Amino acid sequence: MAEVRPLFLFHPDPGKTMDLAKTETLVSAILEQEKAELVDLEYLRENGRWVLRLYVDKDGGVTLGDCEALSERVGAALDASDFIDRSYVLEISSPGVDRVLKKDRDFERFAGRCVRFVLSAPVEGRRRLAGKLLGLAGGEIRVEAEGREWRLPRSEVEEARLDAEAELAQDLKRADIKGKASDRRLTR
Repeated sequence: MAEVRPLFLFHPDPGKTMDLAKTETLVSAILEQEKAELVDLEYLRENGRWVLRLYVDKDGGVTLGDCEALSERVGAALDASDFIDRSYVLEISSPGVDRVLKKDRDFERFAGRCVRFVLSAPVEGRRRLAGKLLGLAGGEIRVEAEGREWRLPRSEVEEARLDAEAELAQDLKRADIKGKASDRRLTR
């Protein structure tokens, strides 16, 4: 007689799935009214519960009060829209100092800043690169790194993030150089 063993079937997302595009459109319209922008959106299962996490930004940054007010407005709109058919936790947060760059306009807006890249396919044998963002031109992200300009195909960028740690190191180095120059002037 054949051995009988239990069969377990797992479905990653039972039931109706959330329409991310509709949710993004709804949320973006509300944020636009508040002079804020949607940087990123995640819908995932964490610690046994569903979480809809929105990363938002605006000129001057996002405060805790902004997050609270946006949570009220966005939560009410999502509840009324009935896009999500299960209970979930809505989280609204600042994108942080290492914010993700996703939209084409991000690569123009943050030109001159330090950025870290992860590529889906190697460019000149590299899947990771960090350097100064120069902008976007012809579907390529221009980056100054390792003493030269790199052109990364936009379609090959898996992730791009501001690199606040590298910027801090540059600022400290500049301050140290200025401090040494001041010291030399004082000792003459």
